[in-house]
Amino acid sequence: MSNEKKEKQKHLGKGLEAIFSPITFGSTEDNGQLTGTAAIPNFPPDKELQSSLREVSLDAISPNPYQVRSIWNEQELKELADSIKTNGILQPIIVRPLGTGYQLIAGERRFRAAQMASLKTIPAMVRQATNEQMLEWALVENIHRTDLNPIERAKAYQNYLNTFSLTQAEAAERLGEDRSVIANYLRLLDLPMEVRQMLTEGQLTAGHAKAILALPTDELRRKLANRAMAGRLSVREVERLVRRYLIETDQAKVTIRSKPAHILDLERKLSSLLGTKVAIETRNKGQRGKVIIEFYSLDEFDSITERLGLVCEEQV
Repeated sequence: MSNEKKEKQKHLGKGLEAIFSPITFGSTEDNGQLTGTAAIPNFPPDKELQSSLREVSLDAISPNPYQVRSIWNEQELKELADSIKTNGILQPIIVRPLGTGYQLIAGERRFRAAQMASLKTIPAMVRQATNEQMLEWALVENIHRTDLNPIERAKAYQNYLNTFSLTQAEAAERLGEDRSVIANYLRLLDLPMEVRQMLTEGQLTAGHAKAILALPTDELRRKLANRAMAGRLSVREVERLVRRYLIETDQAKVTIRSKPAHILDLERKLSSLLGTKVAIETRNKGQRGKVIIEFYSLDEFDSITERLGLVCEEQV
C-alpha cells in the first residue's frame, strides 16, 4: 500500500477536520458576521482559499441531499443557537455553488442553529465538489459521530457501499474501519421495522440488536426486543435468553437416525472446547461426513477461529 493511500485512509478516519482544518475568525459581531480580515492560522497563505471565505445568505443555501442524519436534538440546537447569539459563529460552514445559490456540504448543525438564532447570513467556505465528494464528505463527517444512532449509521454504510459499488472490505479500508464493524451495522437493517425504531429512539442498543439477530424469525425478534425494552434487560441477559432458546430448540428436534455413542461423546467434547454447538454428521458407515460448528455473531466466529488455532498449535 502506498504512502499516499495510507495518508488518505488516515484522513478519512479522522473525519472532515483532517480535510478541512478548523478555521476561526479574528473577531465576530453578535450576529455572526465577519469584522475585518479573517485569520486563518491553520492554512498557509492562499489567495484562492482567502477568496473562498464569504458571508452567505441563509436563504440562498439548500440542504445537503446526502445528509445521513435524520434526527436532530432540538435542545442541543437551541443551546448552540444561544451560543451563536452571544459569541457569533467561529467556524464557517462549507458549501458549493449550485445554480444562483449554494448547497451545504458540511456544518448542518451550525446552519440550523443559525436559522434558529434568526441570523440573515452565515460565514461559509465555498468549495467546488462533485456529487461523489459530497456524499463521501457527508458520510465521513457523520459516520464517526457518537450521537449518530445505530440505524442512521447502518444506512450511511449501506449508502456508501451502494453509491461507490464497494465491497465491505473496500469500504472499511477507505473509511479506516474494521470490516466486521461495517458488517455488524449492516445486519441491523435486517431487523423488523419495530425493532429498528427502538434502536433509532435509543430504547435498545446495537449490542441488544446483534444478539436478537441470532433468532430465526422476525416474530421472535420482535418479542424479545419488546421484552428487553420493557424489562430493561442488559445485553448479556438478552444473549443468555437467545442462547437458551437456540439450545432448547435444537434439543427438541427429533433425530430420525440415532448417532453412535462415540459420535455423541465427540460432539459434546467439541462443543465444550469451542463454546458453541457442534454437530457431526456421518455417512457410508462412518467413512465420510462433516462437522458443523455453529456461531451466532461475527464476534463469536472470531472467538471460535482463535480457539481452533490454539488447538492446532497444541497438536503440532
